Amino acid sequence: MGGSTAKNQDSIKRFTWIIAAINVHLEELRYFWAKALGISGPQWMILMALSELDQKDGVPVNAVSKKLHVDASFVTTQSKLLEKKGFLRRKTSAEDARIVQMSLTDKASKHLAGLAAQQDGLNKFIFDELTDKQLTDLNDTLTALSARLEKACLKVIVDS
Repeated sequence: MGGSTAKNQDSIKRFTWIIAAINVHLEELRYFWAKALGISGPQWMILMALSELDQKDGVPVNAVSKKLHVDASFVTTQSKLLEKKGFLRRKTSAEDARIVQMSLTDKASKHLAGLAAQQDGLNKFIFDELTDKQLTDLNDTLTALSARLEKACLKVIVDS
């Protein structure tokens, strides 16, 4: 950033408030989609992580917890509730009995497919004004910033 002038500090503060607002809106959308399935927002995120990560062999609990930046015990508890509702399967890994593999059920896949057109329309509305390059650049910038923030969190822990 090249220096910490008052202008840069104002921009940083503005940026953090914008990100906070984006997070609130994303959470509202998560709860909207979750409500359509009769589940919680965090449970919706578990289903989204599984739909993205699963290559038909199931996904370990720790991979989902890492993607969502939550503790594995939280994913375990919530996935058991999702299993009871018929949205996911949990099975012990054949290679390592300590690992639980999770995958979406047909019921979950059908529900998600039913919401796909609505989600695509909303994504088009949200991102239509960005070119592919702008969206790629924004993703790259935010990914790099996320990595820096993760390191900053570790630095704060070490320095305190």
